[in-house]
Amino acid sequence: MTIGIGLLGLGTVGAGVADILANPEGRHPLVAELALRRVAVRNLDRPRAVPVAPELLTTNPEVVVDDPAVDIVVEVLGGLEPARTLILRAIAAGKPVVTANKAVIARHGEEIAAAAAAAGVYVLLEAAVGGGIPIIEPLKQSLGANRIERVSGIINGTTNYILSRMAAEGADYGAVLADAQLLGYAEADPAADVQGADAADKIAILTGLAYGGSVPREAIPTEGIDQLDARDVAYADKLGFVVKLLAISQRIDSQPDSEPGTLAGTAQQPGSQLLDVRVHPTLLPRSHPLAGVNGVFNAILVEGDPVGQVMFYGPGAGAGPTASAVVADILNIAGIREATNPSGSAKGPVGLDPLLAAGSWRQCHLIDGARTTHRNYVRLRTSDEAGVIGRIGTCFGEAGVSIQSIVQFEAESEAAEIVVITHEVLEAHFRQALEAIAALPEVQGVAACLRTL
Repeated sequence: MTIGIGLLGLGTVGAGVADILANPEGRHPLVAELALRRVAVRNLDRPRAVPVAPELLTTNPEVVVDDPAVDIVVEVLGGLEPARTLILRAIAAGKPVVTANKAVIARHGEEIAAAAAAAGVYVLLEAAVGGGIPIIEPLKQSLGANRIERVSGIINGTTNYILSRMAAEGADYGAVLADAQLLGYAEADPAADVQGADAADKIAILTGLAYGGSVPREAIPTEGIDQLDARDVAYADKLGFVVKLLAISQRIDSQPDSEPGTLAGTAQQPGSQLLDVRVHPTLLPRSHPLAGVNGVFNAILVEGDPVGQVMFYGPGAGAGPTASAVVADILNIAGIREATNPSGSAKGPVGLDPLLAAGSWRQCHLIDGARTTHRNYVRLRTSDEAGVIGRIGTCFGEAGVSIQSIVQFEAESEAAEIVVITHEVLEAHFRQALEAIAALPEVQGVAACLRTL
């Protein structure tokens, strides 16, 4: 039974998918039953590394979705529109969808899941997070019986490559970014990667799967590496840490310094979940499982009860890894079709994966940022004079902030740089201490402030 594939996009990932479908030898037997029927491209005349019959190409993506020979629609266009509209159009036509589009799923996942549930079709998205790393299906199935406590990960290869080079060579951010662009690891416009938006899209998706409920993508606190100073990477190394851009989603059992059962003054509904979801540069102890993940590789650490810690590691982007995940989702749907409809009479699988059905999700809320607790790294520019460290320590102590270490580094001229690492502290208390420290006449400024695990 041949299964017709409609491909929306023939860029890096789309070409990788087409290459796998054109070369089924040695792969799962079902790959040989997959056939490209229609492919949407922006330019019909552009030279292509993967040979696709010219009659399959079209510049109108709706033609791909509407073609009766297309059984499964694969969306690898990227961006919000027209991707969202095309996904919904395929669902309305009763066709299952495979997508690698983290931006669409992070922002419109509930809408898409509800439409898929109503139409009784699958929407699979393994390639949307972690490239070739299998993380979506494990969260939905293998780890589904666990009470997930935390999901944390290095889920952007571009920023990990930049940070790895900065740490190894002592190089400045701008110089390494330029090299990354020349090597193809960073886009000409790298904003989505280096400012953290890409990682925020991905952790929003993982949060929904891990905790059974979505959070507003736009509400996730997000900080990238574009303002990171090389000296903080160097100081972190001297103190036994490495700096990584982490995306974190964590269960909060109760909100510190608040009345039980309240969230920003609003009562929580029974069964709702309070979460701390964020993206930011983070100092990791060298002993941490994620500290040794370097280059363009990604890793996702899942901590749950009763499984403990499970880490997923591998290439996080690129044609091969991402296309591998896309085709795996296609095969998942194809296998269900074959099992439920061996005659091939039905156009698609029956029913929606219940773990993607928005109607079955619980309510999830983001904790007020001032009520989160973290360890912190702070670099202060100060006058190089006696008693400064003592006065800084007094400000921390009066705000209820416990200090793990405080170190003075030499700086230019008559200035000094003081680096403080705190114990875990309520964010509101930490901010209070920083305000008091910034007001000291000996303190020229707070040069850097990073989270620490």
